[in-house]
Amino acid sequence: MKVILMQDVKALGKKGDVKEVAEGYGRNFLLPRGLAKEATNANIAALERENTRRAEKEAADLAEAKRIAAELKGRRIEMEVKCGDAGRLFGSITNNDIAEFISREIGIDLDKRRIEVAESVKLVGDYPVVVKLHGGIQTEMLLVVKPAQ
Repeated sequence: MKVILMQDVKALGKKGDVKEVAEGYGRNFLLPRGLAKEATNANIAALERENTRRAEKEAADLAEAKRIAAELKGRRIEMEVKCGDAGRLFGSITNNDIAEFISREIGIDLDKRRIEVAESVKLVGDYPVVVKLHGGIQTEMLLVVKPAQ
């Protein structure tokens, strides 16, 4: 019997795979638990449409990530913050603060989890920032922390 897997099944395959399984295994285990559905012509056509739609979305996401990376590459963002003597900040600048600043000043919404700073920002100075976008696409920026006037 041919089935389309609806979820990853250990030792059988991944979601979306079309597999040939024993009749009893399919009818008594996979189908009742919702792990698979029968591979009829209509179900296979629906799977192909879904795969096409997923590939188009993936291509659009990749293009958007490349556009954002090109816009942010080598950019210098300057943040003015309150600080004490010797340039020590009151607190620190977090990834969330950087994401909010980029959203407000540049107009690009980034998830804070995609931003990486090599060291914690607790002093006035320059810090390299890596923004990891879709897949392996990443870009580097420079964060300049200045004392507020």
